Amino acid sequence: MRRRGERSSHPHAISRRTVLRSAVAVAVGVAGGAGAYGLLYERHHIGVTRATVPMRGLPPSLHGLTIGLLTDVHHSDWTSADDVLAAVAALQGSQPDLIVLGGDFVTWGDRGFVAPAAELLGTLTAPHGVFAVLGNHDDDHDMPAALSARGIQVLKDARTKIRIKGEALELAGLRFWTRRSADIARVVRGASAPVILLAHDPRRLTEAAALNVPLVLSGHTHGGQVALPGSRAFIARRFPVLEGLATEGPTTLFVSRGLGTVWVPVRLNCPPEVALLTLTPA
Repeated sequence: MRRRGERSSHPHAISRRTVLRSAVAVAVGVAGGAGAYGLLYERHHIGVTRATVPMRGLPPSLHGLTIGLLTDVHHSDWTSADDVLAAVAALQGSQPDLIVLGGDFVTWGDRGFVAPAAELLGTLTAPHGVFAVLGNHDDDHDMPAALSARGIQVLKDARTKIRIKGEALELAGLRFWTRRSADIARVVRGASAPVILLAHDPRRLTEAAALNVPLVLSGHTHGGQVALPGSRAFIARRFPVLEGLATEGPTTLFVSRGLGTVWVPVRLNCPPEVALLTLTPA
């Protein structure tokens, strides 16, 4: 009989501390392996997401119109020129009718990447134009100037009308910092055709629905970027949706996971994407 306090000499006896140490070691190993996967592979594995997007008021003749959406490029030391070129090639290869760029072209406003980002994106073309809005990482002067110099129309709290198959659509673009309902109303007020609102932040869905805007295209969330159990639910409390489709009243929202990363150069269970959206009447 073993006395109280004595350790067993049995070869198969395992202490509670050993079990806990082993569990921690396994968890660290799994987390390390997942982090390495997200760092070395997943964040470079760029795919094309195809979605059918209902839009109220879309003219019947524009059923099947395709929009290419690329957002959150974050060109930086973490998001290389090769990654941006791969996204550009994937989007261009999808042959959309028009292209929209959803902001955050660089990270933390890094001026060293402003001109290179614009140059990489400047090869994008579409029959009905390439349009862009600014995200929270973009400055209000250099980035739009660089994009405009490459033939990309930057909508800074502005609206423009395009005609396709004899029908009109209006594209309205918000800067990330434009959040007040009255300011957003000034951008969309007086539209004579259905409006597609380009807003980096998907939280503008609330204002868009109140203004009867049929469609909002956004990014900003990175889809959560690192989708561990429970983490997406925590982030999702801030946004109407982290990726894909959502609706509020008369308004449809599509949110793209985007291309780049911020805070850490890792994507996990949340690969980067470009989106090809096919419009259909709601």
